[in-house]
Amino acid sequence: MRKKKLLLCLGLSVCGLILLGAFLAGTVWQVDVHETLWSLLPPFAAIVLALITREVYSSLFFGLLIGALLKSRFQPVLTLETLVKEGLTESLGEPDNIGILIFLVVLGIFVSLLSRSGGTAAYGRWAQKRIRSRRAAMLTTFFLGVILSVDDYFNTLTVGNVMRPITDTKRISRAKLAYIIDATAAPMCMIMPISSWAAAVSSNIETTSGVDLFIRAIPFNFYSLLTLYMVVLLSLLQLDFGKMALHERNARGGDLFTVGGQKQEEEAEVSSKALVMDLFIPVIVLIIFCVGGLLYTGGFFEGKDLIQAFSDCSAPLGLSMGAVAAMLFSSAYYALRRLMNFNELMDCICEGFRSMVPAILILVLAWSLSNMTLSLGARSFVGSLFASTAGSLDSFLPPLVFLVSVGLAFATGSSWGTMSILLPIIDGIGLGEQLFIITISACLAGAVCGDHCSPISDTNIMSSAAARCNHIAHVTTQLPYASIVLVVALIGYMLAGLTHQILICLPLVFFLLTAVIVGLYFSSKRRREAQNGQE
Repeated sequence: MRKKKLLLCLGLSVCGLILLGAFLAGTVWQVDVHETLWSLLPPFAAIVLALITREVYSSLFFGLLIGALLKSRFQPVLTLETLVKEGLTESLGEPDNIGILIFLVVLGIFVSLLSRSGGTAAYGRWAQKRIRSRRAAMLTTFFLGVILSVDDYFNTLTVGNVMRPITDTKRISRAKLAYIIDATAAPMCMIMPISSWAAAVSSNIETTSGVDLFIRAIPFNFYSLLTLYMVVLLSLLQLDFGKMALHERNARGGDLFTVGGQKQEEEAEVSSKALVMDLFIPVIVLIIFCVGGLLYTGGFFEGKDLIQAFSDCSAPLGLSMGAVAAMLFSSAYYALRRLMNFNELMDCICEGFRSMVPAILILVLAWSLSNMTLSLGARSFVGSLFASTAGSLDSFLPPLVFLVSVGLAFATGSSWGTMSILLPIIDGIGLGEQLFIITISACLAGAVCGDHCSPISDTNIMSSAAARCNHIAHVTTQLPYASIVLVVALIGYMLAGLTHQILICLPLVFFLLTAVIVGLYFSSKRRREAQNGQE
């Protein structure tokens, strides 16, 4: 604890000295940072500070402040104006962001209704008799994520809130739950043609059918496929390594959080008359309404086919509409079932909102930092740098695109933003058909990978919120797992760029990952046996 406080004080002191020097030098700073390497400083500063101090709020704010200083050329009054106007205000003013916040709040209220009605507790009692092991609980969480893969936000929040009572009873750490949720949501959406992610890819491709290209790119999406495989493999082998091993060890002893100072969740008074159907019916209604909302905003009910409707849908609007409808239905349902009275229903509004405040605050700061980074010209800088070298690399293009995509998604915290930058550039290079598909896959895989590794990623933030896990604990425990898959996927793209043969590359990357995990398993087993022998 003392070490963490010292690191926090050191980080804040360094930032304070930088800011003080910047204000004092405000009248002489004349360097134009727009569309230069300086434009990437704010997110990297925030990420490094977050990993050092393990405190995400101040880290994001300092990154945002550094961006405002660079953009205003260190002029004090203009810095404050830029911070508030181009940072916080503009990020909150975007309709999609507002839709996501509404979805978060309403889903928080919905989850509070499930809990206060007794539906969650009834489901916990029912599932505990049927899901009898930690392995079964992890695999159930994974398969539920696979089923609900129409959108990553919807996936993470729904799966986390449904499965959290079960994983708690099986003493699975909140960090492990967050990892399973996160490692299933985005990778599954990235290989699911009927999803909001397929729509994002399609909208950035002009030279060919976006949906057709998305489907053909799935076999080469090594990171997504390997991540899903790794979740199943780790669950079956009951293997953990890195900081996750500590979290799981503590969870077996009753501490689900591990992170010092984490308050145990208070149990609210719930109805004892609830049945399992009192959770299943509202959740099924939520799924139907959210999918219906996506199809409605995509024009499905106006005559468009299913795939085209998903391609044209507005995920924030559709999910918000579905969540509001499900919340209203659930309120009426619980009132008619006499599981909750009017005052209890109203209490759920405040409870649900409060439960989402940490996630909302992190999201707003992350969005603001991303907007500030893009306003400094990071998109143009990375795009021009990549475009100037990509055309002559040919066979080495897939691994290069993968690494650039990982770095950009890590810096901005946005896989969709990364795809919107790189996909049009790849589309305009004029590659051969097979190399074009492989390179597109490398971009999509890198976007998911960088998103998984970044502390400012919205999907990471959502996964932490769904698992009720400390956000930095989730990031630091997931990072070693994502890094292993990153290295194996990179080897796959190096080979794919040379051979263009999926029948060679795909089996090889699966074999490599299996070899690594099995090696870690036997290494961990020998270490445990040695420790037991010493005792």
